[in-house]
Amino acid sequence: MTIRHVLPPTAEQLEAARRVIGDHLVPTPTVTISLRGRPVLAKLESLQPTGSFKVRGALAAIDAARREDPSGAVITASAGNHGLGIAHASMVLGVRATVVVPANASEAKVNKLRDYDIELIQHGSSFDDAQAHGLELAAARSIRFISPFNDTNVIAGQATVFDEILLQAPEIEHLVVSVGGGGLLSGILMSRDEHGRTDIRVTGVQPTESAALYHVLRGATMDQVVHHATIADGLAGGGDEGAITNELIARHNVPLVLVPEIEIRRAVREVLENNGLVMEGSATASYAAITGNLVDDTTSRIGFVSSGRNISHELLIELLQEPPA
Repeated sequence: MTIRHVLPPTAEQLEAARRVIGDHLVPTPTVTISLRGRPVLAKLESLQPTGSFKVRGALAAIDAARREDPSGAVITASAGNHGLGIAHASMVLGVRATVVVPANASEAKVNKLRDYDIELIQHGSSFDDAQAHGLELAAARSIRFISPFNDTNVIAGQATVFDEILLQAPEIEHLVVSVGGGGLLSGILMSRDEHGRTDIRVTGVQPTESAALYHVLRGATMDQVVHHATIADGLAGGGDEGAITNELIARHNVPLVLVPEIEIRRAVREVLENNGLVMEGSATASYAAITGNLVDDTTSRIGFVSSGRNISHELLIELLQEPPA
C-alpha cells in the first residue's frame, strides 16, 4: 500500500475541531465506576449518538473537507464505528459519503449503517481489505478518502476527548486508552501537550490477538503482523505503514500493553453486571488491562475511555452466559 504522509494537527486545526464538535455534540460524562472495588474514572464515549467516540474525528474531518470543497463527497473504510461516525457527520453537515466495511464486519454496526443515507459497500474479509478498496475508489472517483486514524483532522477531533476529561476530572493522573490505528491515542497526546499536562500518564492497550501497532513499534512490518479473531473488532487490523499515529505514539514513548482475549470477554460481562454499562470489546480492553493489573499502576487516580457500545445482542448474550473464569 502506498504510504500516505500526514502531518500532526496544528493549533488552528485543533480549534476548528473543537468548534464543529461543540456545535453538534453534547459532552459525554466522565464518571466514577467500581473495578473490583477500586474507584476508576470512565469517560463514557459509549453515550455518543453513534455509540462511539469516532463521531468526533468524523465531524472534524468532514467539516474540513466541506470548507475546502462545499460540493465535494468523501469516502472511508472502517471496521464499523468510524463508518458510523462518517455517516452521522455527513448527515448533519450535508455531505455525500461512501463507507466501505469488511464483509464480516460486526452485524450490529452494519445494521446501524443501513439506517443512514450513504453508499454502503461491503468488501473483503478485513479492515485492510476494505481500506485498500476504499482507496482505489477514492482515486477512481477523485474524491477525498478519510482514514479512521491516519488523518490530521480526525486526530484533531479525537483530541476533544481529552479536553473534556480535563474539565470534568482534573484530578486524573493516569489515562488508559484502547488502541487500533492510534487516532484516539494520538489526539489525546496532542491535547495533553497543548494543555501542558504531560504530568498525566497515558498507557495504550491492544488485544493480544490483533496488535499491529504494538509489533510495528517494535520493528515489525505490517506484512509480518498476524491478526486473529477478537471481539475487540474496532481495534483489529488497523495500522498503516508510516502513519502519523505511529510517529506520534513513538515520539511520546507511550507504553503499550496487550490484553488476552479471555480477559476482554470477561470484562464485557463484568462491567455490565457490576456497573450497568454496555461496552463493546474495544472499550473493555482498557477495563481489562486495569483489572488484570497489566497497567503498571495500583495507586494513581486512574481512568479509561469507554470508547464504544456497539456490540451485537447475540454476542452480548453469549458473553453473559459464559461461566466466570
